[in-house]
Amino acid sequence: MDLATILGMLAGAGFIFLAIFMGGSITQFIDPPSMMIVVGGGLAATLIRFPLAGVVTAFGTGGKVAFTHKKVDPRELIEQIAEMGDIVRKNGPLGLENVEVDDANLKKGAQYIADGYDAGFIRETMELERDQFTTRLSEGQRVFKSLGDAAPAFGMIGTLVGLVQMLANMSDPAAIGPAMAIALLTTLYGAVLANLVCLPISDKLTAKLALEDINQTLIIDGIMSIRDGKSPALIKEMLTAYLPEKMRESLDEAA
Repeated sequence: MDLATILGMLAGAGFIFLAIFMGGSITQFIDPPSMMIVVGGGLAATLIRFPLAGVVTAFGTGGKVAFTHKKVDPRELIEQIAEMGDIVRKNGPLGLENVEVDDANLKKGAQYIADGYDAGFIRETMELERDQFTTRLSEGQRVFKSLGDAAPAFGMIGTLVGLVQMLANMSDPAAIGPAMAIALLTTLYGAVLANLVCLPISDKLTAKLALEDINQTLIIDGIMSIRDGKSPALIKEMLTAYLPEKMRESLDEAA
């Protein structure tokens, strides 16, 4: 569970609702036509930009990663890979069959080594798995970014609709209020949807995409080093190149 995403959204929504309650009634800020214009229009524009299957997959993958994806510490990956290298040196490739690892790609790589697959096949297959995963993350990021860009635009469209309705019914005082609600609330809904939900999730997916790309590349190089029979110390030394300077220092201190 990614608490940062959940806490951020809850805090943002909480401050908005608190401000509304302090200034009046919540019912004043509920307008179904405004919601329909912003949410429906934003989704429609997103569907135009991307294939339907891609949008559905992107929402599933993006939502899962943003809210539930566990952050993997690359230092832990390096330690696990070095331990696997030590197992292979002592017990041979078959010793990896009983190794317990959390990362699915690392586990798959260990199984490939245990099964004796060719080095070229292992690298090609694992790189394909990495590329497919990062592509799904990238697609999710693009979909949320698209929805975040469209929501404020449709908020402005709703504002224009409300103003036209208001100006067309100036002789009817009862119609001015609902028209003004659409005019103002669609802008509010568009801004909240974009800046509290869509764009933050898009940025989080971008950050996690970069992290996962590094981690998965680290795993591939680690598996290939184990496959080539390199020593655990050499494997660890090679893989620390993927770490930022501060992480390298902490890894050296732990060693």
